[in-house]
Amino acid sequence: MELDTIIIGSGAGGLASAICLSRADQRVMVLEQHDVPGGWCHSFYLNGYRFTPGVHYIGLLGKGESTSELYEGLGIANDLVFFRMNPAAYEHCWIGDERVDIPAGFDELNQALSKRFPHEKKRILKYLTTVRNVSRQLQLIPKMSGFWDNVTIAWRTRHLGKYGLFSLKKVLDWHIKDPLLKKVLNVQCGDHGLPPTKASFPLHCAVMDHYFSGGFYPMGGGGAIVKAMTKVIKQNGGEIRTSQSVKSILIEGDTKKRAVGVELENGEKIYAKRIISNADPSVTYLDMVGKDNLSPKLLERLDKTKYSCTSLMLFLTVDMDVRKAGLDSGNIWMMADKDTDELFAEMMKVDIAEGDEFPGMFISCTTLKDPPSFDGRYHTLEVVTYINRESFNHLNEEENERSEAYQQFKERLAKKIITSLEKVLPGVTNKIVQQELGTPMTNEYYINATNGSVYGTEKSFKQTGPFAYKAESEIENLYLCGASIISHGVAGAAYSGVQTAAKILNCRQEDLIQPSHAQNVRIYDAEDDTEYPDWMLQKMKVKRARAGSGLKTVQS
Repeated sequence: MELDTIIIGSGAGGLASAICLSRADQRVMVLEQHDVPGGWCHSFYLNGYRFTPGVHYIGLLGKGESTSELYEGLGIANDLVFFRMNPAAYEHCWIGDERVDIPAGFDELNQALSKRFPHEKKRILKYLTTVRNVSRQLQLIPKMSGFWDNVTIAWRTRHLGKYGLFSLKKVLDWHIKDPLLKKVLNVQCGDHGLPPTKASFPLHCAVMDHYFSGGFYPMGGGGAIVKAMTKVIKQNGGEIRTSQSVKSILIEGDTKKRAVGVELENGEKIYAKRIISNADPSVTYLDMVGKDNLSPKLLERLDKTKYSCTSLMLFLTVDMDVRKAGLDSGNIWMMADKDTDELFAEMMKVDIAEGDEFPGMFISCTTLKDPPSFDGRYHTLEVVTYINRESFNHLNEEENERSEAYQQFKERLAKKIITSLEKVLPGVTNKIVQQELGTPMTNEYYINATNGSVYGTEKSFKQTGPFAYKAESEIENLYLCGASIISHGVAGAAYSGVQTAAKILNCRQEDLIQPSHAQNVRIYDAEDDTEYPDWMLQKMKVKRARAGSGLKTVQS
């Protein structure tokens, strides 16, 4: 039986495409090199304690908002439960000795910042309004169709037109004067991985707007979203195969190249009418298609393409009352009191083993974000810092990826992260029962991320929006989706998958994602269990009754 579509990679984009195409009666097969589907969204366990490397919070989940409509339209909303992170402070900014909280809600944010920075009150409202206008106008572009839209587009996107070609730093400097306030408003640069001088202002607006209504975390971690998506694909007759590494995309034709199938690492060849790659453009084109099948123009572009920063991610299970120590369900962005561009430059230094602390870190307690995952005793933490991939280049020649040199380097870096974490959780060093450090090499091995990048291509002006890689490739029947195509993040990558499917089905995104009253994402407060349903309370009761069983004290 010939397949209609083979999808390489099971990240949010690949799975969203698979849902849309399988629902249109296409015979779809998803191939995933890892032993579990999900890409960055997958979850894994250490001695029974769950971690999710790529899902730390999601926005716009209220009824009628874009992520909620995405999940409704994909038919997975009823299978998802989210927890609203602390609405008073879903982001905690620890900037040197200063503490500034970011609350959920546009008006609440405006009021909180105006109270803290009264001398900036008028400028704060003007800036936040500009951010919202630019983001909303950015979202209008793919929805424009017909004569009237084309006539009115200049007026309807006037703020985007005014600020669209500038960097975040330039626009922020025009509006805001207070240095600390600038650092607070820049804190979500961590969600795209670029400093203000390099960040496209419209992209940063889209990120801020995504979280204006607050942050939400899925019950069951990112793996719950993957499970809901794979369930629908299988119900539609689609197939998902894990531990299936694609060696090459099969290309035919001399003058007009076309994709006809894939060859796996084990030599098996699978044919289909079309191929979608959820892998990075460099992996797709250079590794799987091959230079001989690419135009000089595309080869030149690939050579110039930059990828986003990479990361260190420390996964911890701790035996301590982290709430008593001051944590809640909100994220903590901890950084030195420096200009954001200077901070990024310091983070990107190659010799990361120098010094005792990292200049910037993201700290997330998943057992507070997802209360049913807490067993009453052990909490799980995910601590992230961004680094330069070159800092691991000295290990590239190691024959064994888990060599002694690699392990020693990891131990040194983990210790450095924990030293910084001590500022937030004093005494945590002696409360760690297990730990594991994810590195750029981890990202490359499990996610097949180019240079271990966390956001696909670098989100600079010349690589986003109209300058990003397109869903339709120069090779007939070969398409792309994922964080490097439309947008990054859990929702952005999934929307890219929908748009790729729309290209194939010759329709619009709106045709595939229809709001549904029959589908509803259930949302509860992470900080208040009074509204939790009986089934959830029972789940929590059973979990806590088993507290501590089977967990061995491990220092690794």
